[in-house]
Amino acid sequence: MNRPYSARDHLPGELYTAAQVRELDRLAIDGAGIDGFELMSRAGEAAFACLLERWPEEEQVCVFAGPGNNGGDAWVLAALACYHGMQVQFYTVGDMSRQSETAVQARRMAEQAGVQAQAFRGELDYDGHIIVDGLLGTGLNAEVRGDFATAIAAMNQHRADVLALDLPSGLNADTGVVMGCALQAAMTVTFIGMKQGLLTASGPDVCGEIAFASLAVDPLLYTRLPPAAERISWDRLDRLGQRLPARHGNAHKGDFGHVLVIGGDTGMGGAAAMAAEAAGRCGAGLVSCATRTEHVLPLLVRRPEVMVRGVESGLELQPLLTRASVLAAGPGLGQSSWSELLLQQVLGSSLPLVLDADALNMLASPGWQCDFSGRDVILTPHPGEAARLLGCSTAQVQADRFAAARTLAERYQAVVVLKGQGSLIALPQGEVSLCTDGNPGMSSGGMGDVLSGVLAALLAQGMSAAAAARYGICLHSAAADLAAQRGQRGLLATDLMMVLRELIN
Repeated sequence: MNRPYSARDHLPGELYTAAQVRELDRLAIDGAGIDGFELMSRAGEAAFACLLERWPEEEQVCVFAGPGNNGGDAWVLAALACYHGMQVQFYTVGDMSRQSETAVQARRMAEQAGVQAQAFRGELDYDGHIIVDGLLGTGLNAEVRGDFATAIAAMNQHRADVLALDLPSGLNADTGVVMGCALQAAMTVTFIGMKQGLLTASGPDVCGEIAFASLAVDPLLYTRLPPAAERISWDRLDRLGQRLPARHGNAHKGDFGHVLVIGGDTGMGGAAAMAAEAAGRCGAGLVSCATRTEHVLPLLVRRPEVMVRGVESGLELQPLLTRASVLAAGPGLGQSSWSELLLQQVLGSSLPLVLDADALNMLASPGWQCDFSGRDVILTPHPGEAARLLGCSTAQVQADRFAAARTLAERYQAVVVLKGQGSLIALPQGEVSLCTDGNPGMSSGGMGDVLSGVLAALLAQGMSAAAAARYGICLHSAAADLAAQRGQRGLLATDLMMVLRELIN
Protein backbone atom coordinates (compact mmCIF):
# COMPACT_ATOMS: atom_id res chain seq x y z
CA MET A 1 0.00 0.00 0.00
CA ASN A 2 1.21 3.50 -0.83
CA ARG A 3 2.01 5.75 2.12
CA PRO A 4 -0.74 8.41 2.43
CA TYR A 5 0.70 11.75 1.33
CA SER A 6 -1.78 14.36 0.18
CA ALA A 7 -1.36 17.31 -2.17
CA ARG A 8 -1.34 19.59 0.91
CA ASP A 9 1.30 17.78 2.97
CA HIS A 10 4.12 20.04 1.80
CA LEU A 11 2.38 23.05 3.37
CA PRO A 12 3.26 24.46 6.82
CA GLY A 13 1.49 23.22 9.91
CA GLU A 14 0.76 26.73 11.19
CA LEU A 15 -2.41 28.42 9.89
CA TYR A 16 -3.16 32.12 10.26
CA THR A 17 -5.98 34.60 9.83
CA ALA A 18 -5.64 37.52 7.42
CA ALA A 19 -5.12 39.93 10.31
CA GLN A 20 -2.32 37.75 11.68
CA VAL A 21 -0.59 37.63 8.29
CA ARG A 22 -0.77 41.42 8.08
CA GLU A 23 0.81 41.55 11.54
CA LEU A 24 3.58 39.18 10.40
CA ASP A 25 4.09 41.47 7.42
CA ARG A 26 4.34 44.47 9.77
CA LEU A 27 6.78 42.65 12.06
CA ALA A 28 8.97 41.79 9.08
CA ILE A 29 9.02 45.41 7.93
CA ASP A 30 9.23 47.23 11.27
CA GLY A 31 10.82 44.64 13.51
CA ALA A 32 13.22 42.91 11.13
CA GLY A 33 14.04 45.95 9.01
CA ILE A 34 12.86 44.51 5.70
CA ASP A 35 11.81 47.27 3.30
CA GLY A 36 8.15 47.01 2.24
CA PHE A 37 9.07 47.10 -1.43
CA GLU A 38 11.69 44.39 -0.84
CA LEU A 39 8.99 42.14 0.66
CA MET A 40 6.71 42.86 -2.32
CA SER A 41 9.56 42.11 -4.70
CA ARG A 42 10.16 38.77 -3.01
CA ALA A 43 6.48 37.92 -3.43
CA GLY A 44 6.54 38.76 -7.12
CA GLU A 45 9.75 36.79 -7.60
CA ALA A 46 8.36 33.73 -5.79
CA ALA A 47 5.18 33.81 -7.86
CA PHE A 48 7.10 34.20 -11.11
CA ALA A 49 9.33 31.27 -10.20
CA CYS A 50 6.21 29.15 -9.68
CA LEU A 51 4.85 30.33 -13.03
CA LEU A 52 8.02 29.30 -14.86
CA GLU A 53 8.10 25.93 -13.12
CA ARG A 54 4.42 25.13 -13.79
CA TRP A 55 4.21 26.63 -17.32
CA PRO A 56 7.82 26.53 -18.64
CA GLU A 57 6.90 26.82 -22.33
CA GLU A 58 4.71 29.92 -22.08
CA GLU A 59 5.90 32.99 -23.97
CA GLN A 60 3.11 35.37 -23.00
CA VAL A 61 1.13 36.19 -19.89
CA CYS A 62 -1.91 38.26 -19.04
CA VAL A 63 -1.83 40.02 -15.66
CA PHE A 64 -4.71 41.60 -13.71
CA ALA A 65 -3.93 44.02 -10.88
CA GLY A 66 -6.08 45.83 -8.37
CA PRO A 67 -5.06 48.96 -6.47
CA GLY A 68 -3.86 47.16 -3.32
CA ASN A 69 -0.61 45.44 -2.44
CA ASN A 70 -1.91 42.26 -4.08
CA GLY A 71 -1.81 44.27 -7.29
CA GLY A 72 1.70 45.44 -6.34
CA ASP A 73 2.85 41.81 -6.37
CA ALA A 74 1.33 41.52 -9.85
CA TRP A 75 3.26 44.59 -11.09
CA VAL A 76 6.52 42.99 -9.90
CA LEU A 77 5.68 39.70 -11.62
CA ALA A 78 4.85 41.54 -14.85
CA ALA A 79 8.20 43.35 -14.75
CA LEU A 80 10.05 40.05 -14.29
CA ALA A 81 8.09 38.51 -17.17
CA CYS A 82 9.18 41.39 -19.42
CA TYR A 83 12.81 40.98 -18.38
CA HIS A 84 12.43 37.27 -19.14
CA GLY A 85 11.38 38.08 -22.70
CA MET A 86 7.70 37.24 -22.33
CA GLN A 87 4.92 39.26 -23.91
CA VAL A 88 2.88 40.88 -21.14
CA GLN A 89 -0.72 42.02 -21.42
CA PHE A 90 -1.64 44.02 -18.32
CA TYR A 91 -5.07 45.07 -17.06
CA THR A 92 -5.87 47.28 -14.08
CA VAL A 93 -9.16 47.17 -12.19
CA GLY A 94 -10.24 49.74 -9.62
CA ASP A 95 -8.96 53.17 -8.62
CA MET A 96 -5.20 53.19 -9.18
CA SER A 97 -4.89 56.53 -7.35
CA ARG A 98 -5.40 54.56 -4.12
CA GLN A 99 -2.15 52.60 -4.49
CA SER A 100 0.19 52.40 -1.51
CA GLU A 101 3.72 53.75 -1.81
CA THR A 102 5.17 50.25 -2.22
CA ALA A 103 2.62 49.38 -4.92
CA VAL A 104 3.53 52.61 -6.75
CA GLN A 105 7.19 51.55 -6.65
CA ALA A 106 6.25 48.18 -8.13
CA ARG A 107 4.22 49.90 -10.84
CA ARG A 108 7.19 52.11 -11.77
CA MET A 109 9.42 49.04 -11.91
CA ALA A 110 6.99 47.37 -14.33
CA GLU A 111 6.60 50.45 -16.51
CA GLN A 112 10.38 50.80 -16.75
CA ALA A 113 10.53 47.16 -17.84
CA GLY A 114 8.13 47.93 -20.67
CA VAL A 115 4.75 46.98 -19.21
CA GLN A 116 1.93 48.99 -20.77
CA ALA A 117 -1.15 48.82 -18.59
CA GLN A 118 -4.72 49.41 -19.68
CA ALA A 119 -7.91 49.64 -17.64
CA PHE A 120 -10.09 46.57 -18.00
CA ARG A 121 -13.32 47.47 -19.81
CA GLY A 122 -15.10 44.14 -19.65
CA GLU A 123 -13.60 42.28 -22.62
CA LEU A 124 -10.66 39.94 -22.23
CA ASP A 125 -8.92 39.91 -25.61
CA TYR A 126 -6.09 37.49 -24.98
CA ASP A 127 -5.05 34.30 -26.77
CA GLY A 128 -2.45 32.96 -24.33
CA HIS A 129 -2.64 30.16 -21.81
CA ILE A 130 -1.78 31.77 -18.46
CA ILE A 131 -3.46 34.60 -16.55
CA VAL A 132 -2.20 36.07 -13.26
CA ASP A 133 -4.73 37.21 -10.67
CA GLY A 134 -3.58 40.14 -8.53
CA LEU A 135 -6.99 41.77 -8.08
CA LEU A 136 -7.94 41.39 -4.44
CA GLY A 137 -5.93 40.44 -1.38
CA THR A 138 -6.63 39.28 2.15
CA GLY A 139 -8.54 42.42 3.12
CA LEU A 140 -11.73 41.39 1.32
CA ASN A 141 -14.68 41.61 3.75
CA ALA A 142 -17.68 42.22 1.46
CA GLU A 143 -19.17 40.61 -1.63
CA VAL A 144 -17.30 41.25 -4.87
CA ARG A 145 -19.21 43.57 -7.16
CA GLY A 146 -18.82 45.91 -10.13
CA ASP A 147 -15.68 45.86 -12.25
CA PHE A 148 -13.99 43.30 -9.99
CA ALA A 149 -16.85 40.83 -10.42
CA THR A 150 -16.78 41.45 -14.17
CA ALA A 151 -13.03 40.81 -14.32
CA ILE A 152 -13.33 37.60 -12.27
CA ALA A 153 -16.09 36.34 -14.55
CA ALA A 154 -13.98 37.10 -17.63
CA MET A 155 -10.99 35.21 -16.26
CA ASN A 156 -13.13 32.23 -15.24
CA GLN A 157 -14.69 32.04 -18.70
CA HIS A 158 -11.33 32.20 -20.48
CA ARG A 159 -9.61 28.96 -21.48
CA ALA A 160 -6.32 30.00 -19.82
CA ASP A 161 -5.03 28.62 -16.52
CA VAL A 162 -4.98 31.16 -13.71
CA LEU A 163 -2.19 31.73 -11.21
CA ALA A 164 -3.60 33.48 -8.12
CA LEU A 165 -1.35 35.65 -5.97
CA ASP A 166 -1.75 35.03 -2.23
CA LEU A 167 -5.32 33.74 -2.63
CA PRO A 168 -7.92 33.61 -5.42
CA SER A 169 -9.76 36.92 -5.66
CA GLY A 170 -13.19 36.68 -4.06
CA LEU A 171 -12.22 34.05 -1.46
CA ASN A 172 -12.37 35.01 2.21
CA ALA A 173 -8.93 34.27 3.67
CA ASP A 174 -10.30 33.49 7.13
CA THR A 175 -13.39 31.37 6.42
CA GLY A 176 -12.89 29.86 2.96
CA VAL A 177 -16.23 31.35 1.89
CA VAL A 178 -16.74 32.70 -1.64
CA MET A 179 -17.71 36.36 -1.34
CA GLY A 180 -20.27 36.54 -4.12
CA CYS A 181 -17.91 35.21 -6.78
CA ALA A 182 -14.36 33.92 -6.78
CA LEU A 183 -11.63 33.20 -9.22
CA GLN A 184 -11.09 29.57 -10.18
CA ALA A 185 -7.32 29.17 -10.00
CA ALA A 186 -5.17 26.37 -11.34
CA MET A 187 -2.51 27.35 -8.82
CA THR A 188 -2.29 29.68 -5.84
CA VAL A 189 0.97 31.04 -4.42
CA THR A 190 0.42 32.26 -0.88
CA PHE A 191 2.91 34.39 1.02
CA ILE A 192 4.41 34.73 4.53
CA GLY A 193 1.71 32.81 6.42
CA MET A 194 -0.64 30.00 5.38
CA LYS A 195 -4.18 31.43 5.36
CA GLN A 196 -6.64 29.08 7.07
CA GLY A 197 -9.44 29.79 4.59
CA LEU A 198 -7.47 28.24 1.75
CA LEU A 199 -8.00 24.78 3.26
CA THR A 200 -11.66 24.55 4.27
CA ALA A 201 -15.18 25.28 2.97
CA SER A 202 -14.81 26.42 -0.69
CA GLY A 203 -11.11 27.23 -0.38
CA PRO A 204 -9.73 23.97 -1.82
CA ASP A 205 -12.27 24.12 -4.67
CA VAL A 206 -11.00 27.46 -6.01
CA CYS A 207 -7.29 27.40 -5.06
CA GLY A 208 -6.08 24.59 -7.27
CA GLU A 209 -2.51 23.57 -6.44
CA ILE A 210 -1.14 25.57 -3.49
CA ALA A 211 2.45 26.74 -3.16
CA PHE A 212 3.76 28.50 -0.05
CA ALA A 213 6.49 31.15 -0.05
CA SER A 214 7.77 32.45 3.29
CA LEU A 215 9.60 35.30 1.49
CA ALA A 216 12.69 34.55 3.61
CA VAL A 217 11.09 36.10 6.69
CA ASP A 218 13.08 35.35 9.86
CA PRO A 219 11.54 32.20 11.43
CA LEU A 220 11.91 33.79 14.88
CA LEU A 221 9.21 36.32 13.95
CA TYR A 222 6.65 33.54 13.86
CA THR A 223 7.29 32.73 17.51
CA ARG A 224 5.90 36.16 18.43
CA LEU A 225 2.46 35.36 17.01
CA PRO A 226 0.76 32.05 17.88
CA PRO A 227 -1.07 30.60 14.85
CA ALA A 228 -4.87 30.59 14.72
CA ALA A 229 -5.05 26.89 13.89
CA GLU A 230 -2.92 23.87 13.02
CA ARG A 231 -2.90 21.90 9.77
CA ILE A 232 -2.86 18.17 10.42
CA SER A 233 -2.89 15.06 8.26
CA TRP A 234 -2.15 11.36 8.67
CA ASP A 235 1.36 11.89 7.33
CA ARG A 236 2.07 14.86 9.61
CA LEU A 237 0.79 13.18 12.78
CA ASP A 238 2.63 9.98 11.87
CA ARG A 239 5.89 11.91 11.49
CA LEU A 240 5.25 13.67 14.81
CA GLY A 241 4.68 10.31 16.49
CA GLN A 242 1.11 11.20 17.46
CA ARG A 243 -0.33 7.76 16.92
CA LEU A 244 -0.88 4.56 18.88
CA PRO A 245 2.25 2.93 20.31
CA ALA A 246 3.40 -0.54 19.29
CA ARG A 247 1.82 -3.39 21.22
CA HIS A 248 3.77 -5.48 23.72
CA GLY A 249 4.10 -9.20 23.17
CA ASN A 250 2.28 -10.16 26.38
CA ALA A 251 -0.75 -7.95 25.63
CA HIS A 252 -4.29 -9.34 25.68
CA LYS A 253 -7.68 -8.13 24.52
CA GLY A 254 -8.49 -6.60 27.88
CA ASP A 255 -5.65 -4.10 27.39
CA PHE A 256 -7.34 -2.46 24.40
CA GLY A 257 -10.74 -1.57 25.73
CA HIS A 258 -14.33 -2.60 25.16
CA VAL A 259 -16.35 -0.47 22.73
CA LEU A 260 -20.14 -0.56 22.97
CA VAL A 261 -21.92 0.76 19.85
CA ILE A 262 -25.48 1.89 20.55
CA GLY A 263 -27.76 2.39 17.58
CA GLY A 264 -29.51 0.72 14.71
CA ASP A 265 -33.19 1.58 15.07
CA THR A 266 -35.65 -0.18 12.75
CA GLY A 267 -34.33 -0.11 9.17
CA MET A 268 -30.94 1.33 10.15
CA GLY A 269 -29.03 -1.68 11.43
CA GLY A 270 -26.27 -1.22 8.87
CA ALA A 271 -25.08 2.00 10.52
CA ALA A 272 -24.45 0.27 13.84
CA ALA A 273 -22.83 -2.67 12.03
CA MET A 274 -20.35 -0.40 10.21
CA ALA A 275 -19.43 1.47 13.40
CA ALA A 276 -18.86 -1.81 15.23
CA GLU A 277 -16.70 -3.27 12.47
CA ALA A 278 -14.63 -0.08 12.22
CA ALA A 279 -13.99 -0.21 15.96
CA GLY A 280 -12.73 -3.77 15.60
CA ARG A 281 -10.59 -3.02 12.55
CA CYS A 282 -8.96 -0.11 14.40
CA GLY A 283 -7.87 -2.26 17.30
CA ALA A 284 -10.49 -2.27 20.05
CA GLY A 285 -9.98 -5.39 22.16
CA LEU A 286 -13.71 -6.12 22.40
CA VAL A 287 -16.68 -4.73 20.51
CA SER A 288 -20.33 -5.02 21.51
CA CYS A 289 -23.42 -3.63 19.84
CA ALA A 290 -26.79 -2.79 21.40
CA THR A 291 -29.44 -2.59 18.71
CA ARG A 292 -32.98 -3.58 17.76
CA THR A 293 -33.63 -7.28 18.18
CA GLU A 294 -34.34 -7.81 14.49
CA HIS A 295 -30.79 -6.69 13.64
CA VAL A 296 -29.01 -9.19 15.86
CA LEU A 297 -28.82 -12.05 13.37
CA PRO A 298 -27.73 -9.96 10.33
CA LEU A 299 -24.99 -8.31 12.41
CA LEU A 300 -23.72 -11.64 13.70
CA VAL A 301 -23.67 -13.08 10.19
CA ARG A 302 -21.74 -10.09 8.91
CA ARG A 303 -19.29 -9.80 11.81
CA PRO A 304 -19.35 -12.72 14.28
CA GLU A 305 -16.58 -11.12 16.37
CA VAL A 306 -19.04 -8.45 17.55
CA MET A 307 -21.12 -9.29 20.63
CA VAL A 308 -24.59 -8.21 19.55
CA ARG A 309 -27.46 -7.79 21.99
CA GLY A 310 -31.03 -6.90 21.16
CA VAL A 311 -32.34 -4.27 23.57
CA GLU A 312 -35.81 -2.79 23.72
CA SER A 313 -35.47 -0.51 26.77
CA GLY A 314 -33.02 1.54 28.73
CA LEU A 315 -33.07 -1.02 31.53
CA GLU A 316 -31.87 -3.73 29.14
CA LEU A 317 -28.96 -1.50 28.15
CA GLN A 318 -27.68 -0.99 31.71
CA PRO A 319 -25.85 -4.35 32.08
CA LEU A 320 -24.01 -3.70 28.80
CA LEU A 321 -22.86 -0.29 30.04
CA THR A 322 -21.23 -1.86 33.08
CA ARG A 323 -19.02 -4.06 30.89
CA ALA A 324 -17.98 -1.40 28.36
CA SER A 325 -15.10 1.07 28.61
CA VAL A 326 -16.12 3.38 25.71
CA LEU A 327 -19.50 4.18 24.16
CA ALA A 328 -20.32 5.14 20.57
CA ALA A 329 -23.92 6.33 20.33
CA GLY A 330 -25.80 7.60 17.30
CA PRO A 331 -25.16 5.42 14.23
CA GLY A 332 -28.65 4.61 13.00
CA LEU A 333 -30.06 5.52 16.43
CA GLY A 334 -33.12 7.30 15.06
CA GLN A 335 -35.31 9.65 17.10
CA SER A 336 -38.01 7.31 18.37
CA SER A 337 -39.04 6.66 21.98
CA TRP A 338 -36.67 3.64 21.85
CA SER A 339 -33.85 5.98 20.82
CA GLU A 340 -34.63 8.37 23.66
CA LEU A 341 -34.59 5.61 26.29
CA LEU A 342 -31.15 4.47 25.13
CA LEU A 343 -29.70 7.97 24.92
CA GLN A 344 -30.87 8.74 28.47
CA GLN A 345 -28.72 5.89 29.72
CA VAL A 346 -25.77 6.99 27.59
CA LEU A 347 -25.88 10.58 28.86
CA GLY A 348 -26.19 9.36 32.44
CA SER A 349 -23.02 7.30 32.17
CA SER A 350 -19.53 8.62 32.92
CA LEU A 351 -17.77 6.51 30.26
CA PRO A 352 -15.80 8.10 27.40
CA LEU A 353 -18.22 8.74 24.59
CA VAL A 354 -18.51 9.40 20.84
CA LEU A 355 -21.81 11.02 19.82
CA ASP A 356 -22.88 11.14 16.17
CA ALA A 357 -25.93 11.43 13.90
CA ASP A 358 -29.30 11.24 15.62
CA ALA A 359 -27.72 11.32 19.06
CA LEU A 360 -26.60 14.85 18.15
CA ASN A 361 -30.01 15.75 16.76
CA MET A 362 -31.66 14.72 20.02
CA LEU A 363 -28.98 16.50 22.04
CA ALA A 364 -29.98 19.70 20.24
CA SER A 365 -33.60 19.38 21.36
CA PRO A 366 -34.94 21.29 24.38
CA GLY A 367 -34.59 19.22 27.51
CA TRP A 368 -31.63 17.23 26.21
CA GLN A 369 -28.95 19.90 26.14
CA CYS A 370 -26.06 19.43 28.54
CA ASP A 371 -22.33 19.90 28.77
CA PHE A 372 -19.74 17.17 29.21
CA SER A 373 -17.17 18.83 31.43
CA GLY A 374 -15.11 16.23 33.27
CA ARG A 375 -15.84 13.50 30.71
CA ASP A 376 -13.97 12.44 27.56
CA VAL A 377 -16.54 13.15 24.83
CA ILE A 378 -16.22 13.64 21.07
CA LEU A 379 -19.09 15.15 19.06
CA THR A 380 -18.92 14.55 15.29
CA PRO A 381 -21.51 16.80 13.59
CA HIS A 382 -21.79 17.54 9.90
CA PRO A 383 -22.77 21.18 9.19
CA GLY A 384 -26.51 20.46 9.40
CA GLU A 385 -26.18 18.77 12.79
CA ALA A 386 -23.88 21.55 13.98
CA ALA A 387 -26.52 24.09 13.00
CA ARG A 388 -29.15 22.29 15.07
CA LEU A 389 -26.81 22.13 18.06
CA LEU A 390 -26.12 25.87 17.76
CA GLY A 391 -29.70 26.88 16.95
CA CYS A 392 -28.76 28.51 13.65
CA SER A 393 -28.81 27.68 9.93
CA THR A 394 -26.42 25.43 8.04
CA ALA A 395 -25.43 28.45 5.94
CA GLN A 396 -24.41 30.30 9.11
CA VAL A 397 -22.23 27.37 10.19
CA GLN A 398 -20.53 27.23 6.78
CA ALA A 399 -20.08 31.02 6.75
CA ASP A 400 -17.48 30.62 9.52
CA ARG A 401 -16.66 27.01 10.25
CA PHE A 402 -13.88 27.94 12.68
CA ALA A 403 -16.20 30.03 14.84
CA ALA A 404 -18.92 27.36 14.75
CA ALA A 405 -16.54 24.59 15.83
CA ARG A 406 -15.07 26.68 18.66
CA THR A 407 -18.51 27.70 19.90
CA LEU A 408 -19.73 24.10 19.94
CA ALA A 409 -16.66 22.87 21.80
CA GLU A 410 -17.00 25.59 24.42
CA ARG A 411 -20.78 25.23 24.81
CA TYR A 412 -20.75 21.44 25.22
CA GLN A 413 -17.31 21.20 26.89
CA ALA A 414 -16.41 18.45 24.46
CA VAL A 415 -14.04 17.85 21.58
CA VAL A 416 -15.87 18.67 18.35
CA VAL A 417 -15.16 17.26 14.90
CA LEU A 418 -16.96 19.52 12.39
CA LYS A 419 -17.01 17.36 9.28
CA GLY A 420 -16.75 18.64 5.73
CA GLN A 421 -14.04 19.78 3.35
CA GLY A 422 -11.18 20.69 5.65
CA SER A 423 -12.70 18.97 8.70
CA LEU A 424 -12.06 20.90 11.92
CA ILE A 425 -11.24 19.55 15.36
CA ALA A 426 -11.99 22.07 18.12
CA LEU A 427 -11.17 21.76 21.83
CA PRO A 428 -13.09 23.49 24.62
CA GLN A 429 -10.04 25.68 25.32
CA GLY A 430 -10.26 27.13 21.81
CA GLU A 431 -7.53 25.25 19.93
CA VAL A 432 -8.49 24.21 16.40
CA SER A 433 -6.89 21.75 13.99
CA LEU A 434 -7.73 21.38 10.30
CA CYS A 435 -7.38 18.05 8.49
CA THR A 436 -6.19 18.29 4.90
CA ASP A 437 -6.79 14.61 4.09
CA GLY A 438 -10.05 13.46 2.53
CA ASN A 439 -11.89 13.70 -0.79
CA PRO A 440 -15.41 14.26 -2.23
CA GLY A 441 -15.90 10.50 -2.60
CA MET A 442 -16.60 10.48 1.13
CA SER A 443 -19.97 12.10 0.40
CA SER A 444 -21.81 8.81 0.76
CA GLY A 445 -23.88 7.10 3.42
CA GLY A 446 -22.09 5.33 6.25
CA MET A 447 -18.83 7.34 6.28
CA GLY A 448 -19.79 9.01 9.55
CA ASP A 449 -20.72 5.67 11.10
CA VAL A 450 -17.28 4.31 10.27
CA LEU A 451 -15.68 7.42 11.78
CA SER A 452 -17.59 6.87 15.02
CA GLY A 453 -16.15 3.38 15.27
CA VAL A 454 -12.64 4.62 14.52
CA LEU A 455 -12.80 7.28 17.24
CA ALA A 456 -14.27 4.89 19.80
CA ALA A 457 -11.49 2.37 19.13
CA LEU A 458 -8.82 5.02 19.69
CA LEU A 459 -10.44 6.10 22.96
CA ALA A 460 -10.63 2.45 24.03
CA GLN A 461 -6.88 2.06 23.45
CA GLY A 462 -6.02 4.91 25.76
CA MET A 463 -5.96 8.04 23.64
CA SER A 464 -7.43 11.23 25.09
CA ALA A 465 -10.48 12.68 23.38
CA ALA A 466 -8.35 15.40 21.78
CA ALA A 467 -5.68 13.00 20.51
CA ALA A 468 -8.27 10.48 19.32
CA ALA A 469 -10.21 13.12 17.40
CA ARG A 470 -7.09 14.51 15.70
CA TYR A 471 -5.61 11.15 14.77
CA GLY A 472 -8.96 9.52 14.04
CA ILE A 473 -10.17 12.10 11.53
CA CYS A 474 -6.83 11.93 9.70
CA LEU A 475 -6.77 8.13 9.76
CA HIS A 476 -10.33 7.94 8.43
CA SER A 477 -9.72 10.55 5.72
CA ALA A 478 -6.39 9.11 4.61
CA ALA A 479 -8.00 5.67 4.32
CA ALA A 480 -10.67 7.21 2.11
CA ASP A 481 -7.98 8.84 -0.06
CA LEU A 482 -6.28 5.49 -0.59
CA ALA A 483 -9.57 3.71 -1.21
CA ALA A 484 -10.53 6.38 -3.76
CA GLN A 485 -7.45 5.86 -5.91
CA ARG A 486 -9.61 3.85 -8.29
CA GLY A 487 -12.18 6.64 -8.41
CA GLN A 488 -14.18 8.77 -6.01
CA ARG A 489 -17.62 7.98 -7.39
CA GLY A 490 -18.95 4.74 -5.98
CA LEU A 491 -16.68 4.82 -2.92
CA LEU A 492 -18.48 2.97 -0.11
CA ALA A 493 -17.93 3.33 3.60
CA THR A 494 -17.11 -0.38 3.92
CA ASP A 495 -14.31 0.04 1.33
CA LEU A 496 -12.33 1.74 4.11
CA MET A 497 -12.26 -1.19 6.53
CA MET A 498 -9.13 -3.05 5.42
CA VAL A 499 -7.34 0.18 4.57
CA LEU A 500 -7.96 1.41 8.13
CA ARG A 501 -6.46 -1.77 9.47
CA GLU A 502 -3.31 -1.39 7.39
CA LEU A 503 -2.84 2.29 8.24
CA ILE A 504 -3.29 1.88 11.97
CA ASN A 505 -0.55 -0.74 11.98
